[in-house]
Amino acid sequence: MLKTLRRSRGFTLIEVMVVIVILGVLAALVVPKVMSRPDEARAVAARQDISAIMQALKLYKLDNRRYPTGEQGLQALVAKPATAPVPDNWKSYLDKLPVDPWGKPYQYVMPGLKGEVDVMSFGADGLSGGEGFDADIGSWSL
Repeated sequence: MLKTLRRSRGFTLIEVMVVIVILGVLAALVVPKVMSRPDEARAVAARQDISAIMQALKLYKLDNRRYPTGEQGLQALVAKPATAPVPDNWKSYLDKLPVDPWGKPYQYVMPGLKGEVDVMSFGADGLSGGEGFDADIGSWSL
């Protein structure tokens, strides 16, 4: 009876190894799906910011009959431009100019390459072009 009591107290090496292998397989399946979530959230946040900036640009154009020049840039949505053409009916269109989720300023192109004006983020790598999470996110893809 003493021998059977000793055998039932612990786990064998095989049982421990099987559990470790099962945990490893589960981690290999779950971790990649969980790790990409922050990148997806950043891309969604960038699209939302660009949409808000485009709405502010449309209001600017309604009030002033033109978009800010490339030189005036997106800063014209926050502070009245001092460079020509100075807008006649300027209002504050944004409280502050957002930065993209990767900490870089949004790019403004006037005249736009893919629309009348373009607002874009260069993505995770901060460089033009790229694929996946490094791809550019712009007003043309909303």
